[in-house]
Amino acid sequence: MDIADILTPSRTLCNTPGTSKKRALERVAEFICQDIPGLDAGVLFKQLICRERLGSTGIGHGIAIPHCRLDGCQQITGALVKLTDPVDFDAADNQPVDLLLVLLVPEQACDEHLLVLKRLAELFNSASTRKAMRRAEDSHSLYHIACSAADESSTSTAQTRKELHG
Repeated sequence: MDIADILTPSRTLCNTPGTSKKRALERVAEFICQDIPGLDAGVLFKQLICRERLGSTGIGHGIAIPHCRLDGCQQITGALVKLTDPVDFDAADNQPVDLLLVLLVPEQACDEHLLVLKRLAELFNSASTRKAMRRAEDSHSLYHIACSAADESSTSTAQTRKELHG
């Protein structure tokens, strides 16, 4: 998976306020719907909240990957958001979240959905990537940091597989 397949510069937002988990998800839903005609921010927000009720999408280290299945969604679509101040996200490590990568997933994309979530978790597992993203001062920089880190991670993963399997 190439992160550029799901993320665009226009769906990357740096230094947005988020006073609570609910408010952060509401802002993200509004932001995404500005970029994707035909999506309803209220419906998207409701779907994201419903998913959070099943269990927090906070994966630790100040990262959350909120995601939901959405009728009419044709391909997995992402938005990357850096909050000005971390918010409580009920993450397993109890750390507040300041970096969110929101995924909208087609109803039928079960396997692909899980692979993308796994890949993103691997990407955000890198302390240097998280640190670089937190230092980003604008949306353009944040987008390029994410794409560069994903490219490096993909190259490293491919190299490791090659070494393991000859």
